[in-house]
Amino acid sequence: MHKSYVADFTLLAVAFVWGATFVIVQNAIAFLDPNTFNGVRFTIAAVFLTIVHILKSRQLQSFFSWKLISAGLFIGLWLFGGYALQTVGLLYTTSSKAGFITGLSVALVPLFSFLLLKETIRWPGVSGVLLAVSGLYLLTFSGQLSLNLGDMLVFGCAICFALQIVFTGKFAPHHAALPLAIVQLYTVAVLSFFYALLFEDWRKALVPETYLQPDVAWGLCITSIFATALAFLAQTALQKKTSSTRVALIFALEPVFAALTAYLWINEVLTSRQLVGGALIFAGMILAELPIGAWVDAWRRSKVAQSDAKH
Repeated sequence: MHKSYVADFTLLAVAFVWGATFVIVQNAIAFLDPNTFNGVRFTIAAVFLTIVHILKSRQLQSFFSWKLISAGLFIGLWLFGGYALQTVGLLYTTSSKAGFITGLSVALVPLFSFLLLKETIRWPGVSGVLLAVSGLYLLTFSGQLSLNLGDMLVFGCAICFALQIVFTGKFAPHHAALPLAIVQLYTVAVLSFFYALLFEDWRKALVPETYLQPDVAWGLCITSIFATALAFLAQTALQKKTSSTRVALIFALEPVFAALTAYLWINEVLTSRQLVGGALIFAGMILAELPIGAWVDAWRRSKVAQSDAKH
């Protein structure tokens, strides 16, 4: 199987894990404030990957050059910004609107890739992204369109997530995947704890009984190892084998998986509108993957060849 398809399939599994953990996280943050939870989550994930790295390489310092550390800090800053702005924005807007606005990161990736990385914008990819954004709208948005402080904060979140994908695509090919992922996760953990120290009741994180709550214990186990450590390692390692736009489209399936797992676990019924939205997202992915440009070029060359043969 072609390496790019292996990368796409693995990133699709990452999107599934992120979508499937939605209900788990919702239950866990009833006992820990959101950024306090993120701080603990990303700390566990970072320590886990650090242990894996030590066992794998038997050394640590030689892999962490200043260039790698600076790249990881830079990417981690955007990753933290996405989580922080989304969390604060949810205090002022609805979950459905936040889901749609966050999904705009899918549309922003090719724009930022063109502006910052000079990647070529191809019309099948752009068309696929537009279909995916339309699908996200139908899947998550059900109210009247209005803009408030929360909407603007979550839009900032979408920008941060889009830039995290774009800059991962820029720096990942030049650095070892595991050390780069470790630096990112430590960055998010530190910044999340700093945010919690200023704005949340972080003392809950110091109470041992908090972690004896099944929702918290289960939530941290699943999200820190599978949805954070292994997921971001996979993104960092595999994004070099595919384009940033394709990664964004694959990650657009996260709300689809969230809706499906919510239906399976808590019997949340999908409406016909939501089903159409999911179908549009799949259509967007297929359109972006089809080599339509190559087909058109081949058709034009055959026509030119036929014309030359006649003359």
